[in-house]
Amino acid sequence: MSQIFPFQGTLYDTAVAGDIGNVVAPPYDIIDAAAQRALHDRHPWNIIRLELGLDEAGDGPAQNRYTRASVTLQEWLKNGTLKRDQQPALYYHTIEYLPPCSAPGQPTKVLRGFLAVAKLETFDSGHIYPHENTRGAAKTDRLNLLEACHANFSPIWSLYSDPQGLIIGLLEADVKGKPARYDFHDDAGCRQRLWAVTEPELLGRIVDAMQTKSLFIADGHHRYETALNYQRLRRQQSGPPAGRQPYDSVLMLLAPLEDPGLTVLPTHRVTTTPLPSVQQIRAILDDSFEFQEFPFTVSTRNSVAGQFLTNLRTNGRSAPVFGLALKGSDRYLALTLKPAHRPSAQASPRAKLDVSLLQQLIVAKLCPTQQEQEAILYTKDGHEALEWVTQGTGTGALLLNATKVSEVQAVATAGERMPHKSTYFFPKPLTGLVINVMEG
Repeated sequence: MSQIFPFQGTLYDTAVAGDIGNVVAPPYDIIDAAAQRALHDRHPWNIIRLELGLDEAGDGPAQNRYTRASVTLQEWLKNGTLKRDQQPALYYHTIEYLPPCSAPGQPTKVLRGFLAVAKLETFDSGHIYPHENTRGAAKTDRLNLLEACHANFSPIWSLYSDPQGLIIGLLEADVKGKPARYDFHDDAGCRQRLWAVTEPELLGRIVDAMQTKSLFIADGHHRYETALNYQRLRRQQSGPPAGRQPYDSVLMLLAPLEDPGLTVLPTHRVTTTPLPSVQQIRAILDDSFEFQEFPFTVSTRNSVAGQFLTNLRTNGRSAPVFGLALKGSDRYLALTLKPAHRPSAQASPRAKLDVSLLQQLIVAKLCPTQQEQEAILYTKDGHEALEWVTQGTGTGALLLNATKVSEVQAVATAGERMPHKSTYFFPKPLTGLVINVMEG
C-alpha cells in the first residue's frame, strides 16, 4: 500500500560542523521569534538558516530568506559542512525522553522509528491518511522554501501499524553493538541517537514489509501537502516524468503506532477575550454538564491545581471531562458531560473525540465569534494553561484530556479530519539530523 525507499541522506559532518547538538533545531512550527534568533546566534551552521531564516530589510522577490537558504545550502555542501552519504540507507532513530509533567522518579520512555523517503500519494489513495486540517499561509511559506532549496530539512512524522514490532526489530538487530552515527542530548534533555542501516537484503525486507502498511500522518500535514503541491508544479514544468523522480517522494520519520514510547499530549485552550462569569457559564452549560468545584486560596492554589489536573485525567478515562479556570476566580471547575449528551456508539469517530465535544459544546458557546476563537492560545501543559490565567495572559483556560492514538487512527481511516489543534505528538523529531536533498 505505502511505498518507502532507502535514500542517500545528507548529514552534518561533525568533523567540520562540531557538536551536532549545536546545529540541529526543533521543528519550525514550534519555534517562536526569540528561539529563532537564539538558534541563529548559537552557531553559524545551525539548520535554522535553511529551515527558518530571518527576514531582512530590503527583502523582495529576488532576495529573501528563501533565496538566502538556497545559497547557504549550496555553500555548506561545497565546504563539507553537509555531506551526502555514498550508500542508500534507512536511518534508525531513537529518542529517549522523560514525558512532560512526569512525576519524580518516573522512568524515561524511548520512541523508536526510522527515516526514509516515502512515495507521495494523494489523500484519496487509501495509502496515506491525514488527521488534521491545514491552513494556507503555512503551506505557502513551506512551498517557497521547497522551490528555492529542493530539499526536505525536517521529516514528516508518520505512524504505521506493526503490533509485533517486526520492522523495528530488524533495525535494532542490525545496529546492536554498533556505535551510533549521532548520540547526544538535545536542548530538551532528550537523548537522540541515529544509525545508518545499509545492508541491501535487510533494506529490501523492510521495504517489502512496509508495502502492506497504511501511513497515518502524526505531524507535518502542512509539509506533506506542500510536497504534493511541489510535485504538481514540477510535473507541470517538466512534463510527464520518466520513472520515479526525487520530487515524487518526501522525507519521513516512520514509527509504529503501537510503540510504547509514543506520547500524545493534550492541546489545552486559553482564551484571551472576555468570558462570562462563573455563574453565567454554569447557566449556559448546565443542561449538558455536571460541575465539580475545586476552591483554593493563594497559599493552596498550586496544590489544588495538581489535584484538579489529576482529577481531570482520572475521571476522563470513563467519561468526557473538561477543566475550566477563569481569571479572577477562586475555584477551578471540572465539567463532566452528562450521559444523555454523550455521543452514541453509531456516531462518527470525529464526533466522539473530546476535542470535538469541547469545541461544539463549550468553545462555540463561550467564544461564539470567529475573532474570539482565532484569539485562543494553545499549550500542551495544563499547569502552564492555569498559570497564564493567573498571570492575566488569558481570560480563561479550557482543559481536556489527550486524544488516543487509536482515535487518531479511527478518524483518519474514516476519511475525516480532526478539529484544529487536536493532537500534540511527542517527542518532536528534530530538524537537520538527516536532510533529503533532491536533484533536478
